[in-house]
Amino acid sequence: MVEFRLPPNSRPTKGQSHAAPAGAKQPVRFEIYRYDPDAGGNPRIDVFEIDLAACGPMVLDALIKIKNEIDATLTFRRSCREGICGSCAMNIDGTNTLACTKPIEEVKGTVRVYPLPHMAVVKDLVPDLNHVYAQLASIEPWLKADSPPPAGRERLQSPEERAKLDGIYECILCFCCSTSCPSYWWNSDKYLGPAVLLQAYRWLVDSRDEATGERLDDLEDPFRLYRCHTIMNCTKTCPKGLNPAKAIAETKKMIQARRG
Repeated sequence: MVEFRLPPNSRPTKGQSHAAPAGAKQPVRFEIYRYDPDAGGNPRIDVFEIDLAACGPMVLDALIKIKNEIDATLTFRRSCREGICGSCAMNIDGTNTLACTKPIEEVKGTVRVYPLPHMAVVKDLVPDLNHVYAQLASIEPWLKADSPPPAGRERLQSPEERAKLDGIYECILCFCCSTSCPSYWWNSDKYLGPAVLLQAYRWLVDSRDEATGERLDDLEDPFRLYRCHTIMNCTKTCPKGLNPAKAIAETKKMIQARRG
């Protein structure tokens, strides 16, 4: 049986431990991944015990409480706190999700918080997203049309045409799906991954876009699209309940259909 092990300099070590405050009514243990590139050394796992009775219900509430009251050096991204911006995507209890919409009480026992997997870490829970944003830019995620819009009007869609975007436009680019995909782990230099391919499909089915052929030409590649093996991790982990795997399958069908 094949055994995979992290390189020695990547294996987390035991970090600091912070006990619950005296008189805590609902102590909850958090194990949080910490990594500071400026300090050198291996990443570590710090332990924080907080009183859930004096904290908001979501994992992000706990992280903010820890940063404000225990360790100001804890680093993570967050913005809207409403499951809209995707900033606080991380691996919680073994699943990629949004910290702002993940209830603490859903986790049985210790709450383990790590950055999104298989991505370079900038610091602590902050992954480096430069590569995935470059891939997003490569599919040109904007309306492309050579014909002028109707005079004084927007480019209109019928209700049926607009309905084709449901389940696609809601993507918030948190990249929980791409970082849960084994095909993306091994081929992220060439494979676009489920998040970017979902965005590509959004423009393929937009009735107002006139670059369908050009977009399919760009995707018809052994790696950019066809590294998807329908593992379905992307659909299982999406915090918005979307189905990137279906969008990828539909894109493949569009390419096959135009071949005749």
